[in-house]
Amino acid sequence: MEKNYRFVDKALFFPENGILVIGDLHIGYDLMLQQSGILIPERQVDEVIDNLKRIFKEIKKEKFLIKKIIFLGDIKHFFGFEWKEKNYFNEVLEFLKKHFSEKNIILIKGNHDTIDYFGMMRDYYISGDIAFIHGHKSFSPIFNKKIKMIILGHLHPSVTLSDKYGIKREKYKCFLVGKFKGKKIIIMPSFLTTIEGTTVNSLDEEYEDYFSIIPKRALKNFEVYVVNKDNIYNFGKIKDLG
Repeated sequence: MEKNYRFVDKALFFPENGILVIGDLHIGYDLMLQQSGILIPERQVDEVIDNLKRIFKEIKKEKFLIKKIIFLGDIKHFFGFEWKEKNYFNEVLEFLKKHFSEKNIILIKGNHDTIDYFGMMRDYYISGDIAFIHGHKSFSPIFNKKIKMIILGHLHPSVTLSDKYGIKREKYKCFLVGKFKGKKIIIMPSFLTTIEGTTVNSLDEEYEDYFSIIPKRALKNFEVYVVNKDNIYNFGKIKDLG
């Protein structure tokens, strides 16, 4: 399958159809930390909007048009009702509505999205031969023979890199690209800036097959694309990482 997409920071963009894809937001995560006694400022909404502005600007600079934006679930963080989350995401929605009509803002339901505050969520979304899903649960249309590519989140992939002495260690968000059941799969990093995510070069320690629709044996053959500031780096396959 010809590559018809590009990575833009933590987002995925399809230039031909103008679709921009965003991974897990977890709006309310900073609030949860505050309620746990960790003193951090309420900056999550501003960070999300600032990141989106930067991504929009980068795509516009390349003279492409964004026609639709898709959020891959876990838009909110609390499993139950938290009124501040609704207010926070409403700020994000108001920003988005300056750029898109409501029908072109697609919200996929994740496992954290037990409450649909705005009545906009769906289990999956299909555009042509591409399916978009959160990734914690499978739906039969996603694996229809007409579907060539599946985009999902949920895993929050990251890699941990260290020096040869194992003293200095740094963690980076990453995209994962591979194949499963004859489909090309792209797993998105989370859009949440506070934490990096699941370390894919420690899959045997951090990953159980029930967690995602992609089993560990398949994931080990996925290629890792590390997000670092303005660049994306191909680190090869998960199974070859130290």
